[in-house]
Amino acid sequence: MSFIAIDIGNTNITLGVFHGETLAFTARLATKPAHTADQLAVDMQGILQLHHEPVEQIRACAVSSVVPSVGTAICRAVKILCGIEPLLLGPGVKTGLNIKIDNPAQLGADLAAGAVGALARYPMPCVIIDMGTASTVSVLDKNGCFLGGAIAAGVRLTLKALCENTSLLPAIHVEAPNHAIGRNTVDSMKSGLVYGTAAMLDGLIDRMEKELGETATVVATGGLSQEIIRHCVHKGIIYDPDLLLNGLRLIYEKNR
Repeated sequence: MSFIAIDIGNTNITLGVFHGETLAFTARLATKPAHTADQLAVDMQGILQLHHEPVEQIRACAVSSVVPSVGTAICRAVKILCGIEPLLLGPGVKTGLNIKIDNPAQLGADLAAGAVGALARYPMPCVIIDMGTASTVSVLDKNGCFLGGAIAAGVRLTLKALCENTSLLPAIHVEAPNHAIGRNTVDSMKSGLVYGTAAMLDGLIDRMEKELGETATVVATGGLSQEIIRHCVHKGIIYDPDLLLNGLRLIYEKNR
């Protein structure tokens, strides 16, 4: 029996197929709210065939989504393709987290999945960086309680805003320039995006650790995180690209 974890972000849908506790493969689809359940089922079938994974072997599924309409469509697609009812992460689903934000029902499904994944794999307290369309920083205390965090615009979203709202700034590839002091427009933009984001993360980690009163394990996942954390002053940041998928697998186990 295989298990499929599906994390739906604003830009990409990430799928991970597990054989037991082992992640066999991951794949990505573009998040397109206009796509129907039938279209998504065809796309998912193609991915499974590409990786030689028989559809009939998929017997369980968990979904986290920050785009409600796509989450609903994906659940229908899984039911069409595999004949199973996915677990859609949301209020009422057991996560095992002690959530201490003002309104626990407001905690995003992606943040919950990442926190569950981190709680199972890393020492507490823990700071979790997830860099997608938005850059989020979540904090678990020494007892594994979810305290809250910070949300900022993601790197690509920032770049898009720069290009669309200025007359002279070009679209660029996100990569670190050779120097923080850019000597042309492109390098200056790269410096602001890469080194600026890295400095923001360093500053948030410092402030959050000060509030915790102790040093935290720092884990990064999603999007451009691997490129950005290389330039952080904090050198012990752990890169875990599959954090949310593992969290979804664990949440499914808690609820079945």
